[in-house]
Amino acid sequence: MSDIRIDSAFDSGNIEVLSVDGASAMLAIPKDTNSEFKQWYHFRVSGAAGRELVLKITGLEESAYPGGWPGYDSCVSEDRDYWGRAASTYDKNEHGGTLTIRYTPASDIAWFAYFAPYSMERHHDLIAEAAASEGVDYVQLGTTLDGQPLDSLEMGEGEFKVWLYARQHPGETQAEWWMEGALEVLTDPADSVGRELRKRCRLHIVPNCNPDGSKRGNLRVNAAGTNLNREWVEPTAEKSPEVLAIRNRMDETGVDFAMDVHGDEAIPVSFLAGYEGIPGWTEEQGNRYYRYEAILDRRTPDFQTEQGYTKAAPGKANLSMSTNQVAERFGATAMTLEMPYKDNPASPEPEQGWSPERCKLLARDCLAALLEWMDARES
Repeated sequence: MSDIRIDSAFDSGNIEVLSVDGASAMLAIPKDTNSEFKQWYHFRVSGAAGRELVLKITGLEESAYPGGWPGYDSCVSEDRDYWGRAASTYDKNEHGGTLTIRYTPASDIAWFAYFAPYSMERHHDLIAEAAASEGVDYVQLGTTLDGQPLDSLEMGEGEFKVWLYARQHPGETQAEWWMEGALEVLTDPADSVGRELRKRCRLHIVPNCNPDGSKRGNLRVNAAGTNLNREWVEPTAEKSPEVLAIRNRMDETGVDFAMDVHGDEAIPVSFLAGYEGIPGWTEEQGNRYYRYEAILDRRTPDFQTEQGYTKAAPGKANLSMSTNQVAERFGATAMTLEMPYKDNPASPEPEQGWSPERCKLLARDCLAALLEWMDARES
């Protein structure tokens, strides 16, 4: 039998082929652009119809988050539309940490990725469709280092200023699937949640904060090798033009409520992180965040509050992170939403695990929770 072929020279592709033997391969993940981060992979395998693939991604104890690999199953698709899971095992002692993926494709091409990719082409389709919707204003906030547009959508007639932004870390593609779900709610004239939010809010939406890193196949940085979510104190045109453009627009519009959407490599559940530890912390501002968190927890089993990040001590918040900076700068109710790469053990879905579809459904729950939170706040 001939050897399989492995390719990654496409939008968000990322893998290094070490060796191929029949339907087996030894692989490694290259580092992000000008960076030591590595975790995101996306590649296709051809010539494998009906053959069991054995794909070994090596050197993962030196990846950005080695704790993300135990209990993780690779994402796989044969049509680039439906993304399922391929049975995977992790051995930290094999070749410096090895994820072994086993999968038998029915067709001659199969695509593998750390999470279901969200291509720049799909991003442009998302922007075009939303911008064509009634009452939506398109704003180009700036241009990236690679010359790509930084896209923003604005809508709504209300006074309450809401900012939703995603993919500061480009390999966290869950975030833009969430954005697709949010925009479906907000631009559908038949959706009562979207209609009411647009009546009461002015919404500012940035579906992809890091187009360059997305296209380059990075996990965490932009074209300059900068982690954008550590740039919110002093962003620069040279290192972080994306953050500079977004923060400048926030300064123009103001912010009352903000959600920064991410994915977490190791924790297998969805959760929120707040702004405990900011210098300007008040109980009233903190309670606004906790009320929202409690509403979302009640609304959906795909969210929980038991697992998450350690809260910062008083006065010790990292203001270079967007949630802390926005909460401090504007007195806003700000938060980071994290979604998993793994499945939710409390509500498992064996075929897909955590999936694009669940990201989109969580977005609707987040928006419905915002509406309920506003009702309670106003009453």
